[in-house]
Amino acid sequence: MIQWEVVSSTTSPLRIRDFRYYWIARLATTLAQTSMVVIIGYQVYDIARGTLGMSLKDAAFQLGLIGIAQFLPLALLTLVVGWVADRIDRRWIARAALGLEASCAMALAVLTATGAISLPWLFSIAALLGVARAFASPALSALAPNLVPKEILPNAIALSSIAWQGGSVVGPAIGGYLYASGHDLPYAVSAGLFTVAFLCLMMVRPVARPQMSASPPWVQMIDGLRYVRQNKLVLGAISLDLFAVLLGGATAMLPVYARDILHAGPEGLGHLRAAPALGAALTAVYFAFKPLKTNVGVKMLAAVAVFGAATVVFGLSRSMPLSLVALAVLGSADMLSVYVRQSLMQLYTPDAMRGRVGAVSTLFVSGSNELGEAESGFLAAFIGPVVAVVAGGVGAIAVTLLWAKLFPQLKNARTFDPPETALPNAVLQEKPA
Repeated sequence: MIQWEVVSSTTSPLRIRDFRYYWIARLATTLAQTSMVVIIGYQVYDIARGTLGMSLKDAAFQLGLIGIAQFLPLALLTLVVGWVADRIDRRWIARAALGLEASCAMALAVLTATGAISLPWLFSIAALLGVARAFASPALSALAPNLVPKEILPNAIALSSIAWQGGSVVGPAIGGYLYASGHDLPYAVSAGLFTVAFLCLMMVRPVARPQMSASPPWVQMIDGLRYVRQNKLVLGAISLDLFAVLLGGATAMLPVYARDILHAGPEGLGHLRAAPALGAALTAVYFAFKPLKTNVGVKMLAAVAVFGAATVVFGLSRSMPLSLVALAVLGSADMLSVYVRQSLMQLYTPDAMRGRVGAVSTLFVSGSNELGEAESGFLAAFIGPVVAVVAGGVGAIAVTLLWAKLFPQLKNARTFDPPETALPNAVLQEKPA
């Protein structure tokens, strides 16, 4: 088991051995995932427009379907994967999921190299990737707080976000550049990165597992939903992200903008995918050294409003530099929201519940991403991509104003320190032994 060294609020989590391996695994995984996802989307759109001769709107509809293919496994497995993350060694769950993702990446590399790639293959493997992510996300998010003392958890969350956003900066660009050199290369490189992540997680030592209640498994699964429903601050934070990104997510339309609006091609698509992650990574670096301490709720609400405004600017832009700036601002605002939401969720949730609450959060986050892509694709098929993106940005701003009224707990959250009343009585009974 991990033995804590003496730390202070200024100690870097990277000085802790197991967190370092976790951080490298998170970076490698994000590099692989974002590199693959951007190419899967581009291949779907390119096959639909080129090989199958679909119209722009019909091809955009296919992008919506690929989002659904990735989201459905998560929606169906949420209760199960959260319970598993609290019941089984979280390290082994993540390792198994990474093994599945590596296999999917290699399969896509072989299919693309042999010319056998098609929409049915892309949709099927995207669904398998959705299964892997459904298990990996709550396990990894619940594992991170077990690797560092509570005093430096917000710093660890910021550093973990740097790995995620840093990978999101480099991954899409790598995918675009590799795809331009050889269509199978992004998938082969991703398979290698997933293997690196797997090996790093093998180096993480065992951590203490919380003792769960003796209630039946299905009751324990429902407890995660019950906790989120009872804790209005956690519910408000994760549902704000769900609806704001669901409406304002423009990433699904990036292949359309790269190919037919900004005429930037695969390399331009890599730049467009990297821009929001670059803004997010810079913001995460700032918070890693200067953690947010006051008025965290109000700042999160303001960040989501800025996210919506930047989405509107991007949707209307016909200039590549302006589009990149708008996406960078969008990513920076989203990172501030993610940083506050993740810190609140981890610190306000008992360790015995983190897997199940993390699974609910993953469902909300994935709902905002994959369903947001689906919503954008379907809406673009009916009213056009530009109007869909702009309308989504306006909708994100409207959601922010509405949530500020529906969840006053968000505005009243001054710091990350939870008061005693933050933990509902129903879950206080299920603390670690």
